[in-house]
Parts: sequence; C-alpha cells; structure tokens
Amino acid sequence: MRENTRTDIGICTALCAVLVAAPAAAADDAALLKDLTSVIALLGLPCGRVVSAKALKSDDHVATCQDGNRYRVFINAEGRVVARRLKS
Repeated sequence: MRENTRTDIGICTALCAVLVAAPAAAADDAALLKDLTSVIALLGLPCGRVVSAKALKSDDHVATCQDGNRYRVFINAEGRVVARRLKS
C-alpha cells in the first residue's frame, strides 16, 4: 500500500506542475505573437496579425500571419531585427 501512495503523490505533483506551467507558457505565447505582429507591422510588411509562431533558435522565429503570409523574424549579425518573407 505504501508504494501506491508514493506513486499517487508523484502523479499529483507532476499534474500540478503541468497545470501551473501551462498558463505561463500560454501567456508567453500570446506576448510573443503580439511582439512579432508589431515587428512585422513596423517593418511595413503585410500581415494583419500573427496567429502562430515557431521558434527556430533564440531570437529566430517563423511567424504565420492571418492573411497567410509567413515570415522568418530574426536578429541579424548587425543586431537589427529582420523579417524575410517565406515562400508558401
């Protein structure tokens, strides 16, 4: 019976960790989408709103816009933010 109690506690601990971490990750994702939307707009590129993003590396993302455009947004060697349109 003692082993089952340890297993139950372990499962509950893991579940609690996931439930606590999930909203934080979602908030970070929302902030990232908003930031990428702003960057693309400031660079004068058509987008509307970024609806999804995939991290390639730190400070290097592929952003998908609501209008279907996709951009690679990254910081170049000179330290400038660049958005390059990707072919569909």
